[in-house]
Amino acid sequence: MPEYLISVWHSPGVQHRETGPYASEEEMQAAFQAVGEFNEALRAEGAWVYAGGLVAPDESVVVDGTRGAEPVITDGPFTQAQQHMGGFWVVDASGPEQAEDLAARASKACGNKVEVRPFQP
Repeated sequence: MPEYLISVWHSPGVQHRETGPYASEEEMQAAFQAVGEFNEALRAEGAWVYAGGLVAPDESVVVDGTRGAEPVITDGPFTQAQQHMGGFWVVDASGPEQAEDLAARASKACGNKVEVRPFQP
């Protein structure tokens, strides 16, 4: 089955709160529970490949190995975008329709917009 990336997007500044993109501790815990249940459903359906959450972009580094003998490493983020990826799922889906269904369920579980993209064949 084709694999798809479902990426979770956050707005600027949300990762700097103790509760990340969530307005309260209660909202964050409810999302964690819903995401855990969604992850278990993915496993039960045979769609689970991998998932993970990411730290804030200001904790990243940019590695440029394209110039000279040694790579140049600088503090991130790579781009100064309005939004940033906060986490992701890699799922197996029979096609775009199933991938979109899984993405809709992922969005509901995490309480954020998500983007779904197929991997290149």
